[in-house]
Amino acid sequence: MSVLNIKEFVQDSWLVTDKGEQAVKDSVVAYLAGLRSGTACTKTKGLVAGSGAKPWRQKGTGRARPGLRRSPLWRGGGVTFGPLPRSYEKKVNAKVQKLALKRTFSDRIAADEVILVDEFPSMMNEKDAPKTAKMKAFLKEINAGENVLIMDAQIADDVWLAARNLPDAYAIDASFVNPYLLMLFKKIVITKAGLEALGTRLA
Repeated sequence: MSVLNIKEFVQDSWLVTDKGEQAVKDSVVAYLAGLRSGTACTKTKGLVAGSGAKPWRQKGTGRARPGLRRSPLWRGGGVTFGPLPRSYEKKVNAKVQKLALKRTFSDRIAADEVILVDEFPSMMNEKDAPKTAKMKAFLKEINAGENVLIMDAQIADDVWLAARNLPDAYAIDASFVNPYLLMLFKKIVITKAGLEALGTRLA
């Protein structure tokens, strides 16, 4: 395992620095909106259990003139304009998403926050069990810290298992990464194979 100079492996066509800020915002907002469950639900007056009969006669009682007990004005009645199940999904076209990914990756490289390694070492111990301690030692060796996004073309099981117990680390295939994840962590550690896989999305 050795640390490489990422600027020697990144093609100019993968980088964008003069545009794309709005694309990044749109992409991140759409991603976070898509994570919302949208399951909040209240009952309208048509859904609340109860009689539809008029509580008392219209005239002669000196009281108000209610039409039904399920009225939102009554305790136990329906909710006016309350939340109902919905989708928060937002549409972002493919060109905008690609531009956002390029701009985010370009900014992280410009800030020297991307560490390129040739490959990840084995995270298995002598008993053939993946160990978080090995991942911590590896990240310390390359000065990545523990708030880190770990990327490969395809994350090996031992790497994923070794990283999952680190509270501020996340391992993901390069084909699934998005601008939000690229911005979320202090450092990004990526292999040569992962960089090539990401490059196919950026080219």
